[in-house]
Amino acid sequence: MSFSNLGLSDKVLAAVAATGYTNPTPIQEQAIPHVLAQRDVLGIAQTGTGKTAAFVLPMLTMLEKGRARARMPRTLILEPTRELAAQVKENFDKYGAGQKLNVALLIGGVSFGDQDSKLTRGVDVLIATPGRLLDHTERGGLLLTGVELLVIDEADRMLDMGFIPDIERICKLVPFTRQTLFFTATMPPEIRRITDTFLHNPQKVEVSRPASTAVTVTQLHVGCGREAHEKRDILRQLIRGAKDLKNAIIFCNRKREVALLHRSLQKHGFGAVALHGDMEQPARMAALDQFRKGESPLLVASDVAARGLDIPEVSHVFNFDVPHHPDDYVHRIGRTGRAGRLGTAISIVSPADQKSLGAIEKLIGQTIPKMEGAPEASSATEGESASSARPPRDDCRSSGDRKPRRERDGRRGGKRDRKPDSAADNVAALQPPPSIGRVRNTPAASHDAAAEAADHSHLPAFLLRPVRARV
Repeated sequence: MSFSNLGLSDKVLAAVAATGYTNPTPIQEQAIPHVLAQRDVLGIAQTGTGKTAAFVLPMLTMLEKGRARARMPRTLILEPTRELAAQVKENFDKYGAGQKLNVALLIGGVSFGDQDSKLTRGVDVLIATPGRLLDHTERGGLLLTGVELLVIDEADRMLDMGFIPDIERICKLVPFTRQTLFFTATMPPEIRRITDTFLHNPQKVEVSRPASTAVTVTQLHVGCGREAHEKRDILRQLIRGAKDLKNAIIFCNRKREVALLHRSLQKHGFGAVALHGDMEQPARMAALDQFRKGESPLLVASDVAARGLDIPEVSHVFNFDVPHHPDDYVHRIGRTGRAGRLGTAISIVSPADQKSLGAIEKLIGQTIPKMEGAPEASSATEGESASSARPPRDDCRSSGDRKPRRERDGRRGGKRDRKPDSAADNVAALQPPPSIGRVRNTPAASHDAAAEAADHSHLPAFLLRPVRARV
């Protein structure tokens, strides 16, 4: 079946043809006719199968008739993350190039004034994250009474992230007679109860069983020890030895671990950028842009990048941390092997991760084999240790080396005069401090002699005082 058999308008078909697509994916083939028939739809499909186009294309056809009114959007799309919301807007810009539609993006990290001015001009399509949307409605700058179509994308992630109260509030603000579309990659049992409230007699479209993984992705795992520096060493060996590695996304469970691993990879000469939820929006978009353009082949990310981001030519995914929730594993490895391409997903599994690995294998219904000839952490980890992630403090000096505060750390009036002006400065700041040994019952004379022989400038003064045993 081709797109011309789905009931799309001529303008939309021309835009699809211009992008080079000829045949719809299964989720698009089954969902688009029901959306055009104005039925509620519950779409379930694994990530990377074209769920976004399954609602964008029919929406463009439906929006050709009618016009937008000030502060009253005609359609509303809810997304769990800023990046996914921006990606959906890119789809509207691409497929709706021949139409005069006003598309607005309401996400955090962007000026309220700029967003409010767009709403004042009238919006056909409003793409938003729940928090920022409610902020605008509470300020009185947005009315949802004109919404004809509501889309809740990545529904399982929305609910997992604690957006249930926000979604319930939003659903009460839109008309009861609206059309609702639910699209998700996984369908946990608790979501079934929510869909009974949000959807009215929905048409269920399921093109793959819940939590299935793409057959185009080769899944492997590698064992490691308990120490973090061992995992970093193994990861570097995997990257260096990977076959046909074009680029890779490296997933961590915590934002702090993302920052530590990012600095470690940069220190060892890898081109890497970081992406996590605490970053400012311009920095997040800049990191994604560098990764998409190939300027930085490695993207170290938390699960904020696992859901829905369309980067079609990712060759490898590395799970530096095994996800705690099995569903997240499906979304993570779905970043590779997209659109029929081959991909590789490798998980680094510590002894503490064995239970999580078992839960993942149970969910996906298959065993993840151990990688043959897997690298092992070297005994010497190139000078890296757990303490190397934090730069040594310049003001931790012995009492004899102390300088006035202004001269010591370059502060004037409580503000730092100098910031690192290059990546080399940041890398140099990550050099690990010398190991700190404990001094116990050391005579004063021998302690003074040892202090002269070694450089203890990195130690605070109280650690250099001799320890005298009581007589």
